[in-house]
Amino acid sequence: MIFTKRSAMPDLFLGLHPDNPSPATRVGVKLARIAPDLLGLTYSIFGDLARVAFPAKQASDRTDELWRHTCLEAFLAAEHGYYEFNFSPSSQWAAYRFTGYRADMREVPAYDPGIKWWLDGEAGRLSATVRLPMDLTGPLGLSAIIEDISGNRSFWALAHPPGDPDFHHPACFAAQLPPAG
Repeated sequence: MIFTKRSAMPDLFLGLHPDNPSPATRVGVKLARIAPDLLGLTYSIFGDLARVAFPAKQASDRTDELWRHTCLEAFLAAEHGYYEFNFSPSSQWAAYRFTGYRADMREVPAYDPGIKWWLDGEAGRLSATVRLPMDLTGPLGLSAIIEDISGNRSFWALAHPPGDPDFHHPACFAAQLPPAG
């Protein structure tokens, strides 16, 4: 994914939920509005990457329950509910629509987000491109589940509500969709 000065936003950093330690020390996300209907996301995972369990490369395919392993997510608020997009380093992905808080989950038609995954010595990076639905309202949430090599998961988000990790909670929609260029 190529970012230009006009389309790139500064990195947003996710916070670790306090109840779950992690070998990752920092997770950042760069957003770019590539076109009015396209959003580019690049997630960067920093830390002791030798202790992070990254899913093995597979054919790019829509797959459920990616959150059970290392997975990067985006939640986009809509007129009536919200959308959830999941991206795995394996190149598998998912797209869902909810009519309200965890209500009426269903798969939505979506294009393959073209996931690219690489380790560059400093970080693990995943890029994906989402075709934006027409009914978005602007607020968005970004999150990550990082699995360690022992099978423990840590939960990262722009904001966390009190209690257990819950990326669907309205408090997690703590950023705004970048404007169309």
